[in-house]
Amino acid sequence: MDQGERKNGQRLVEVRESDEVSRVVRETSSITPMSTSPLRVHQPEAAEAQSLSDRAYYAIRELIVTLELAPGSIVSERELQDRLGVGRTPVREALQRLENESLVEVYPRRGIFVSNVNVLDLAVLSEVRAVLEGFGARLAADRATAADREEIAALITDVEQLTASADERRLIDLDQRIHRQVYRCAHNPFLETTLDGYYMLTLRIWFLALDRVARLEQAVKEHLELLHAIHDGDPERAEDAMRRHVAGFEEAIRRVL
Repeated sequence: MDQGERKNGQRLVEVRESDEVSRVVRETSSITPMSTSPLRVHQPEAAEAQSLSDRAYYAIRELIVTLELAPGSIVSERELQDRLGVGRTPVREALQRLENESLVEVYPRRGIFVSNVNVLDLAVLSEVRAVLEGFGARLAADRATAADREEIAALITDVEQLTASADERRLIDLDQRIHRQVYRCAHNPFLETTLDGYYMLTLRIWFLALDRVARLEQAVKEHLELLHAIHDGDPERAEDAMRRHVAGFEEAIRRVL
C-alpha cells in the first residue's frame, strides 16, 4: 500500500469514527419522553441521565407506569428499539432493571411481559409503604435542611391552592412531587431509591383505577398535615400522617379494583 492509499484509508477510518460519534450523539439526544398518554411520571432525573441505558430505562418505565404498555402485554425489544431510536443493548439493560423492580417479567423461551396488576398487589404494597414511608417521613422531619423546608413550604402553598375544578392528573402530579420531596428530605439515598420503586408500582395501580375511583382531592389535601409536620420538624406527627395517608389511599383504591 503506497502513501496515498494509506492516507485515503486513514481518512476513511476517521470519517467512519466521526459518523459513529455523530450516531451516538444523535441517539443520546433522541430519547425524549415517549409516552403519548396524557398521564405522566414525575421523574426529573430522566432529563439528566447520561447513558443510553438510563434514558431507555426512564422512557420504558413511563410507558409501563402510565399503562401505554398494558399490564400483561408482551414486550417487543425490537419495537422499543425502533421507538426509542437505540440499539439492543440499552433496551435489554433497561428491561433488566425493570424486571428487578417487578414492572416486567421474563420467561425463558416465552418472552418478556409487562407485570400484571391485582388487588393483592395493592394490599402488600401498602403494608410495606406504611412502614417505610412512615419512617421516611420521620427522617424528613428530623433531617430537612433550610432549603428542603422552602420546597416543603412551596408544596404547602400548591396544596392549599387546589380548587374543586382541579383534574385528577393535576392531583396525581402534585402527589408525585410531594412524595418525591419527602424522600429527598430524608437524606438517605438507599431509602429514597427503595421508596421510589414502591411508589412507581402504586402509581401504576392508581392510573389503572383512575376512571373508576372517586375524586382524590381530599386524599391529596391530607398531605397538608404531613407537610406541616416536616416543615415544623415534628418527626412523630410526620410519621403518623404518612401512615394514615398510605392506609387511606389503599382503602380508596381497593374499593374500585
